Amino acid sequence: MPLDKLRIFGNPNIGVYVFANNKVALVPQGTDSGTKRKISDTLNVDVVEARVAGTFLLGILVAGNDRVLLVPRIARDEEVEYLLNLGLNVHVVHITFTALGNIVLANSKAAVFHPELDKSDVHRLSELLGVGKYIQAPVAEIPTVGSVAVVTDRGGVIHPDVGDEELRNLANFFGVPLDVGTVNFGVAFIKTGLVANNYGALVGDKTTGPEILRITKALNIG
Repeated sequence: MPLDKLRIFGNPNIGVYVFANNKVALVPQGTDSGTKRKISDTLNVDVVEARVAGTFLLGILVAGNDRVLLVPRIARDEEVEYLLNLGLNVHVVHITFTALGNIVLANSKAAVFHPELDKSDVHRLSELLGVGKYIQAPVAEIPTVGSVAVVTDRGGVIHPDVGDEELRNLANFFGVPLDVGTVNFGVAFIKTGLVANNYGALVGDKTTGPEILRITKALNIG
């Protein structure tokens, strides 16, 4: 099944707790086996229990794509070593911002970064991500670009306040079709209720049928 509904610890804001690319999903320690199985089956990935900075907020603190997992400077040494020992390419990012999942929006081709990031940091992050192009700009006039959209190598869903021209420009930039949408019965901050990769998607369980149809089409799954 390319899309399924999910809760994490009884919470529909699954994107706060889960980071996923096309190889692995990081989930909070203590996540039950049924939830892990659903994530693995839907996204076709290995599932790894983890902490970052002593918290379960993996979707907020971790950014990246298939090439690298970016974790903030507040990550503990033992947490990073644990992920490295699993064979994951993890890089600790020493910048002022720590909610990396909220300031980076990337697929394997391109990345958009928070407009207030230092330009030298942006250049370094783009090299780590291995993307061919990158920009610093708000999305829908919101600087926390990672919170307002989810983009894969097949498609993407973006905050409904994005205008038609901006949507077209972002679709051309990322090289995939994009559409606006919401999650969890009208929430515009897409990342909070959507975890997706090239194989499938998971939505918070308050997400409605019409929202799911739009998300499925936008991500080009199913």
